[in-house]
Amino acid sequence: MRSRKRISLLKNLCRRTGFIRPHAAGVLKGVARMSLFTVDRDKCARDGICAAECPARIIEFRDRESYPSPAEGAADRCINCGHCVAVCPRGAFSLKTMNSGECPALLKDSLPTPEQARQLMISRRSIRAYQDKPVDRETLSRLIDTARYAPSGHNSQPVHWLVIEDRAEVNRLAGLVIDWMRQLLEESPAAARTMHFNLIVAAWESGVDRICRGAPHVIVAHAPASHFASQPACLIALTYLELAAYSMGLGTCWAGYFNAAAVNYPPMARALNLPQGHQCFGAMMIGHPKFRYHRVPTRKSPSVTWR
Repeated sequence: MRSRKRISLLKNLCRRTGFIRPHAAGVLKGVARMSLFTVDRDKCARDGICAAECPARIIEFRDRESYPSPAEGAADRCINCGHCVAVCPRGAFSLKTMNSGECPALLKDSLPTPEQARQLMISRRSIRAYQDKPVDRETLSRLIDTARYAPSGHNSQPVHWLVIEDRAEVNRLAGLVIDWMRQLLEESPAAARTMHFNLIVAAWESGVDRICRGAPHVIVAHAPASHFASQPACLIALTYLELAAYSMGLGTCWAGYFNAAAVNYPPMARALNLPQGHQCFGAMMIGHPKFRYHRVPTRKSPSVTWR
């Protein structure tokens, strides 16, 4: 009798607080389960931080005594960013798609100081001379794993990766870029010469690679061409990868000619064989730098308008 009465009271509580359904065990362990998220009542301080940090404003508190509950239409508006999970100081909040216990704790002692972060960014250089040795796959995978945390519009995470790991394939693709430049030199010679394609082709024919610069690998970021966030998401993710690579002693350089050919030269697009509807939004050479830099070159002063 007591058990049935307790379950009935818990069901009523769930309805009053907006819980969609209690756990089959009847929330007996203080954990309220909903279709979108779970709140551990034994841990929840009802401080409202999760609701305040939610970008979509889909977490509500009915009153001062209630626990977090989903707002109307929450399931359709949630972008699964995980801010609610990450910001909860007690680890009481879990999304259906993201359990609090599976999210690694923030290691504050591992964060760089402001000066260290500045040095990382201002001392990074675009590397165009590489050692004749590959980067192991584990390291490349780790870089991509870091880059996947880059922000994307609406947390859509549209970025896909293609790693050209084989040096011979890198050279073959660089040759296709040269073919594209040769074609443009024939069809639009003035424009092509303005971009120095004639010099780049001449260098290639003399054995000097100015497309991939002798890099052992190229990493391509691609995504659905029709997705609104694809281009910025790929560029930001590649920037994350670039900085992460530098922190590991590796060198990178944006492969602009490679990317331009991938977008504008059908034979290059066919060679990359990206999924249907995908476009290359950025490519990056990567390898062990042949030389080390010792100073930070000067740059123009920033042009800033304050309002």
